[in-house]
Amino acid sequence: MSINQNPEEFYSKLRDKLEESTTWPSEYLYKFIVPSDNQKIAELENIFDNMGAVIHTKQSSKGKYTSISINVKMNNAEHVIEKYKEVGNKIEGVISL
Repeated sequence: MSINQNPEEFYSKLRDKLEESTTWPSEYLYKFIVPSDNQKIAELENIFDNMGAVIHTKQSSKGKYTSISINVKMNNAEHVIEKYKEVGNKIEGVISL
């Protein structure tokens, strides 16, 4: 998300792009970076639990951060945005890519 952009404006533009470019339901790839903290990683994985998500993690070379890729079938653009908001509200220090 751009620093100069408010969250609602960002999500509105994302919603428009997703609705234009995607036929729903569809696979969606989330990418996050979190501090390498097992509790934060587990919290992020729990948000996508019981959704059939395929989750891959990779620690940075110095071990300070972990990148997490989550591939999951989503029903619509609004559902995608709801998950981004849930992650942002529950996990401190997460970066959404």
